[in-house]
Amino acid sequence: MNQQEQVLAETTPWVLISVYKADTNPDDIERITPQIKDLIDEWHSQGKLMWSGAFNDNKTGMAVFEATEQEASQFYEKYNKICSDVLEHFLYQWDAMPLLSFLSPKN
Repeated sequence: MNQQEQVLAETTPWVLISVYKADTNPDDIERITPQIKDLIDEWHSQGKLMWSGAFNDNKTGMAVFEATEQEASQFYEKYNKICSDVLEHFLYQWDAMPLLSFLSPKN
């Protein structure tokens, strides 16, 4: 494995921040909610953890997960296809202690 492949294979914490767009209505949220749940269920079915929740403003949410750069990118692409017309969303690599790796099942 070369250095670039090794970097891509290392898991790191990621944060996905989402906020309702100004013109979002409740019907938009109801339309995308089942698709987002399916995406998260797919993630969990692979034995991966994801912590998510809403902020007190009821417009902003955050998900924290551990993944390789490639896995995070693939997840973000799927998420973007589901909700790009309803939510503003941003993916950040989080340089925090890899807490999820302590909690995830070992392969």
